[in-house]
Amino acid sequence: MNTGSRLSHLTCLSCGGEYDAHILNNYCQQCSQPLVARYNLNNQIKRPVWSTMSRSGMWEWKEFLPVFRSENIISLGEGMTEVRSLSGWAKGIGLGRPLLMKDESTNPTGSFKARGMSAAVSKAVELGVRHFCTPTAGNAGSALAAYAALAGTKASVFMPKQTPKMFSFDVSLMDADVYMVEGTIRDAGLLMAEKNKEWGAWDVSTLKEPYRLEGKKTMGYELAVQLNFKLPDVIFYPTGGGTGLIGIWKAFKEMQAMGWIDEIPTRMVAVQMEGCAPIVKAWQQGSDSSEVWNEPAETAANGLRVPKAFGDKLILTTLQESKGFAISVSESEMLTELKSFAIVEGHFVSPEGAACLAAIKKSKSDGDLDDSWDIAFIQTGKGYKYAENLWA
Repeated sequence: MNTGSRLSHLTCLSCGGEYDAHILNNYCQQCSQPLVARYNLNNQIKRPVWSTMSRSGMWEWKEFLPVFRSENIISLGEGMTEVRSLSGWAKGIGLGRPLLMKDESTNPTGSFKARGMSAAVSKAVELGVRHFCTPTAGNAGSALAAYAALAGTKASVFMPKQTPKMFSFDVSLMDADVYMVEGTIRDAGLLMAEKNKEWGAWDVSTLKEPYRLEGKKTMGYELAVQLNFKLPDVIFYPTGGGTGLIGIWKAFKEMQAMGWIDEIPTRMVAVQMEGCAPIVKAWQQGSDSSEVWNEPAETAANGLRVPKAFGDKLILTTLQESKGFAISVSESEMLTELKSFAIVEGHFVSPEGAACLAAIKKSKSDGDLDDSWDIAFIQTGKGYKYAENLWA
């Protein structure tokens, strides 16, 4: 059955090159920058209403996702996560309005990575892929292993040895091959690239193929419809690879193209740890790209141990277009807010989510947040998966 996908083509935002969406493409062959999916959009497409949606998962947005045939959709019920309005912690740090939390911990495999991998694996399977590989800080590996298993395909996952054992157990349980690597996710990616010269597996590293971005952008569609298209004034996003930050902004721009919203008021904020903050450094220097972070990247927030994001230019462009900013927090600030949020709100957020909380508190203290603003953050995954790191 046809999904009704409006996918038109792929394009490189750097050089403008266009690629056929009916054949397998990864990144731009001309300038080695990420490719993004483009859709046939117009202002005749009816805006949805939350109360009438089935809320069966992110594939309710299949018109704006890349898979053409329904039988190729590989889904575990990801998406349609709740937006919670939380006033206790917000009031405690002096915010003028309740804090909005998009709770991605309820996704299959326990994090927002399920969205991206569902879209990427589905489209790749539609185009004939039978072997996937990725480097991971944890959650992406869990998601790839699960969706590859459901698709009946092979997965090879490379992760730093510092990754909590829960993640490698999770991946192994799904019968994926696990390679433990000294160093950071960058080192894991380098070893994977070497091994993949023999395999020829489909590399689903962050933004080295176009479709994980499409799954992640559904967070933006959901936020809009859940809030009756009154978008938040600020969204704090924990930024390692940055796919979700780019994706949410992409969703807002697509909705604007369809006339669902007139303007985009949202400032996107990239949150990183002081121990690994290449995007923050580039932002402060006014650069359009980041340098490799060569200092030791030590943090319990595994997803933020990314010395160099492949999509760094797109991240920085998103911050500029949205009039947002980049901010880093210390390990102690992150851990303090993880605990205080748990005490006040009863949520055990991921360290990456807690980094956003610390960034919100810091931004409020610095006078960067207006009391009238609606402030949201993306709570990326289950804190329980990080228990080993946090206990240590």
